[in-house]
Amino acid sequence: MTAVDAQLLARAQEWANADPDPATAAELRALLEAVQSAQDPSITAQAVQELQDAFAGTLQFGTAGLRAALGAGPNRMNRVVVRRAAAGLAAFLLAQASEAAEPYRPRAVVGFDARHNSDIFAQETAAIFTAAGIETFLMPSALPTPLLAFAVRALGCEGGVMVTASHNPPQDNGYKVYLGGRAVDESGRGSQIVAPYDALIAQQIDAVGPLDSIELAPSGWQTVASEIIAAYAQGLLELLKPEQFPARELKIVLTPMHGVGGETAEQVLRSAGFNDVSQVSAQAAPDPDFPTVAFPNPEEPGALDLALQTAEQLGADIVLANDPDADRAAVAAVDPSSGQWRMLRGDEVGALLGAHLVARSAATPAHPAAPAHPDSPALPAAEGETAVPRGVFANSIVSSRLLARIAAANDFEHHQTLTGFKWISRVPGLSYGYEEALGYCVAPSLVRDKDGISAALLIAELAADAKAQGRTIFDALDDLALRHGLHASDQLSVRVADLGLLSAMMNRLREHPPQSFGGSAVDAAIDLAAGSESLPPTDGLLYLTKNSSRVIIRPSGTEPKLKCYLEVIVPVDSAADLPAAKRAARAELDSVLDDVREALGL
Repeated sequence: MTAVDAQLLARAQEWANADPDPATAAELRALLEAVQSAQDPSITAQAVQELQDAFAGTLQFGTAGLRAALGAGPNRMNRVVVRRAAAGLAAFLLAQASEAAEPYRPRAVVGFDARHNSDIFAQETAAIFTAAGIETFLMPSALPTPLLAFAVRALGCEGGVMVTASHNPPQDNGYKVYLGGRAVDESGRGSQIVAPYDALIAQQIDAVGPLDSIELAPSGWQTVASEIIAAYAQGLLELLKPEQFPARELKIVLTPMHGVGGETAEQVLRSAGFNDVSQVSAQAAPDPDFPTVAFPNPEEPGALDLALQTAEQLGADIVLANDPDADRAAVAAVDPSSGQWRMLRGDEVGALLGAHLVARSAATPAHPAAPAHPDSPALPAAEGETAVPRGVFANSIVSSRLLARIAAANDFEHHQTLTGFKWISRVPGLSYGYEEALGYCVAPSLVRDKDGISAALLIAELAADAKAQGRTIFDALDDLALRHGLHASDQLSVRVADLGLLSAMMNRLREHPPQSFGGSAVDAAIDLAAGSESLPPTDGLLYLTKNSSRVIIRPSGTEPKLKCYLEVIVPVDSAADLPAAKRAARAELDSVLDDVREALGL
């Protein structure tokens, strides 16, 4: 046994001895025994590899908080890592409070989903916050992430923690952090953390002493009152405009994908008057093992198969799906062009919701609407007038440009942000924001984060309105294409085992920049790492071609993937041209995809 191996085994043994969780301690001891027995070389090699990975480093706290596979060791999600994170976050909140012009006692609220150990991680976080002197609230049960985001603001909390790994595989868990109250200014209250808060919290976590120095209170925290949960549901119902969109005849199939959103989503839909709601029975109850899906993400191929089968059997009009923590929403319906069920892309739903919110807006434009042509400038205000936008829309830089065109044509302000709702939610005066990965914020006054339940409610409203007019949501998409051009998008994700490969692929692109995509020359190549007046620096590359095709390539912030986002725009002169335009857009996307693969060396 080498010196390095001996050091690794010593660290693992020390962890096992101090671990407060019998399960992870036993897991480590089993690995140690497999290594030390050395009876089967293959088992020994596998055990060594697992130990090396578990102790390869310390799980880093960032703007996404923490997220990793469950298991023992500093590179995994476990009670030791969570206790240290909770103690560090508590120290940060207390430091913020003590350094304020008028010192205060901070408040925090903790929520959790139904994943393995989520409830334990949440309870121990509440115990550590309470022992540190923070006024602490704990959600009464496993509930959706949007409810936690709502509670941060409703309870006037400086901090919020949601224990969830969202749509990650069942072996993962995570720790998502929000700030609010007196800890941040108004634009960040109830939003996920951004820099520099991530680094400040990480510093406090690094400064936490030995595990046995972290105090856990036996009691003293408060359970979030049912009135807060009811206030969230009531707030969603008040979003609706039944006087303008009264239709409620819609046959809905709903799936929470084994997550925690089913009960809340169905309750809200029924309270709103959508009484024909059927959940996918095999996926209705929370189950941390997600037994009916290979990957509990509505975007993944096959994830909605059961829901689509149920919809076919029941003759449903629409499928609404939430991811396991219900902060995302997916939509599927029968596409009249094929007669087949199809899940809409996030950009399609994002545009539909934007157009619907424009239609719902009762404000009068301060000046005439912009011309219909998407590339024409908005008309200026009349002399002596001040152009006041009817609202503020935002979407991430990797999302479709269609929302910006909808905004410009209807006197709405539009902002483009970095990827992630921690940025979208901070746009001043936000009325609506979305990102292509099925995240929608339709009620920023309630939840400054993506919310799959409120989004599902407004999707139901617009779909029922279309049905009442003898139309479908696909007809509404065609209307947008006729007015603004057909915006078609696609993605390529390259999953890697070695994170170093992501840097290598990005370096390859920077050293050998592509000259064209889909037969159209690159007109602008922008390295997003340089930042700009409107966007902070981020690792990504953006290419625009002469025919307005766009390619964005960036490493994922939460998974070992390189993500490539493609969009083409095809002009459409009349409804009769739509079928040909759709074929042309698909062919162009396929050609761009081929060039992206070649540029990446795939």
